Parts: sequence; C-alpha cells; structure tokens
Amino acid sequence: MPDYSLVFLLLNVALGFYNAGTIWAMEIDIFRTWKLVGPKEFHNIQVTHWKKLPYWIFTPVALTLTGGIILVFFHPAGSPAWAIFGNITAQLLSLLLTVIFWGRWQAALSRDEAGPASEYLDKILRTHWIRTFLINIYAVILLAWAIIIVV
Repeated sequence: MPDYSLVFLLLNVALGFYNAGTIWAMEIDIFRTWKLVGPKEFHNIQVTHWKKLPYWIFTPVALTLTGGIILVFFHPAGSPAWAIFGNITAQLLSLLLTVIFWGRWQAALSRDEAGPASEYLDKILRTHWIRTFLINIYAVILLAWAIIIVV
C-alpha cells in the first residue's frame, strides 16, 4: 500500500521546483527585459504578461501554499519539524513581502508613464532577489525533507 503522505510530499517537491524555475525566469529574464523596450510598448508587454500570470504563476503558487498548509497536518512519519514549518514559513514570508512590496510596485508600475525608466521597476530589480531566494529555499527544504524521509 503506497504511503499517500509521501506521494503528497513528492508532488509538493515537484511543484516547489516548478515555482523556483518560474521565479528565476522572472528574476533573470522578464523583469530585466522590460528595461530594454520603449515606453510605448512597455505597457502592452506588461498587460500581456499579467494576462498569463493566473495560469503559470498564481495557480501553482496557490497550489503550493495549499500543499504547504496540508503538509503541516498530513506528512510522512518521521518528518522533521524544521522542514514542516520552514517550508510554510518561507512561503508565507514570500507572499507577505509580495503583498507589501512587489505587488504594490507592480500595480504602481502599470500606471507609471515612465515605463522602463520607472522607479518602481528599479525597485523590483533591486529587491526581487529576496523573493527568488525565499521560493528557492522552500523548494530546497521540500527536497531535503523528501530525501530524509526516503533515505
């Protein structure tokens, strides 16, 4: 009989690394590329970007957060407390900082006529590495957790 809690943990590992991949795309390519477009094209590019986010960012992040909460209560036997709570803490911290900083700056950026020269894009580029770090941390925590349980 399969251990469904282990299967669930492994699904969360996969989803965590999917999110790590997408955040690196944002960090290395997407936001930095916005600096290279003209002010006239900027908002069209940003609107197109926003239309895609529900599918390739918001849904996986919501699933990962839901999975992290479920893992607090439904996890394999022998799961270390640091992994259970480190995972959910990194996720919640990433979301909280997104609400406080990056989400607000993205909203302001969408209204800023400066486009690629916007102070809000500069703020995102200077600080977004923190969010990238937190998302990578929870992916690594999930992987370490799975290794501990499997080995």
